[in-house]
Amino acid sequence: MDIEDGADVDICRPQDRSVAHRLRWVCTGAPFDSSHPASGGRWVSREMPFGSSHPKGWAIRSLSVATLILMLVGSVSAQNEPDTVESLKGIEIETSVDRAEVYIGDLITYQLTIIHDSTIELVPPPLGANLGAFDVKDYESDIRSKLPDGRIKSTNRFVLSTFTTGDYVIPAIPVMFIMSDSSRKVILSQAVPIKVNSLLAAAGADSADIKPLKAPYEFKRGLRSYYFWGGLVLLILAFCGILIWLRLRKKKGWVRPLDLRPAWEIAFERLALLKQQSLVAESKYKQYYIELTEIARAYLGRMYDINVLDMTTEEFLLLFRERQLPPGLHEDIGRFLRHADLVKFAKFVPERERAESDFDYVHTMIEQVRIDCERRKAFAVDASESKSSSVTEGALK
Repeated sequence: MDIEDGADVDICRPQDRSVAHRLRWVCTGAPFDSSHPASGGRWVSREMPFGSSHPKGWAIRSLSVATLILMLVGSVSAQNEPDTVESLKGIEIETSVDRAEVYIGDLITYQLTIIHDSTIELVPPPLGANLGAFDVKDYESDIRSKLPDGRIKSTNRFVLSTFTTGDYVIPAIPVMFIMSDSSRKVILSQAVPIKVNSLLAAAGADSADIKPLKAPYEFKRGLRSYYFWGGLVLLILAFCGILIWLRLRKKKGWVRPLDLRPAWEIAFERLALLKQQSLVAESKYKQYYIELTEIARAYLGRMYDINVLDMTTEEFLLLFRERQLPPGLHEDIGRFLRHADLVKFAKFVPERERAESDFDYVHTMIEQVRIDCERRKAFAVDASESKSSSVTEGALK
């Protein structure tokens, strides 16, 4: 091997990869002898930290590792998202209405029929929040039946109404399926156009006799009163702000205490406060169901150590599908939350008996989960104690 004067050669010790040797060939001017490799010069050695002799190679390796990590994270996140497809084998989706042209206040029966193979699992669609500008007057959701060929039929029927004229569209509804290989697919149903006509146009009323609106009358007002009252309000706000600032300075370092009570005690207390508000008696069903579902969600999230308050109903149910819940709780809580979504988002007015029974269900669910969690904890403690005692007996022998 020919080595020029001043050339560097790096050598890494296998037993210690944290240190490398750099050898430099220095010519001495003596004649070169092939039988003596060191003739004609000498080697000069010095130790260097591993990787410092190749800064560019180290940077390339770091960039490659970072790129690989980003590709893995992207592929995992892409796998978690359901795929939207136009059609799937073994699945049929049909939408229909009894009337495509109505008058203001008329009732429209909208039906979504889903037929799928028994090997495919249907995730009930969130119909209550996707019916456009229509109000829900009545509904029958996820009525399942088995066809003679073994397929499953799910029927969702809604009675809708609106009090504004124009051309409307009941939008396409995303329907999610869990396939036999555990992948998730989404199919969009067909949008349904609806035309709402005016009763005046149907009766042939002449709008020419309706006089146009007069121009608004302008009252002459001075601005002095506005300046006076505006300045007074600003002074009051400034005074209140100073008082609040002084109080906060005195209470500097004060921290709101954390409620360390068991989750079921907090939930039962909130249920008692909700019942005292008499929202059902005042027909304030939307506010009633908002607070009732928040109590149920907060309780389950604290019992199973999951932050679920910001999740949608379907995200909540998919997450708790993997949890060890008491038997039948997942299906019951799903029916309760979907019914509550119709009241909160689709202006559905439930019967008073249904609202009161939902209150009783949440109370029963809290007690059911509490008993199940305490039973699991007691079983885990007994298993741990029996294991430790067996280890101790083995050590003594």
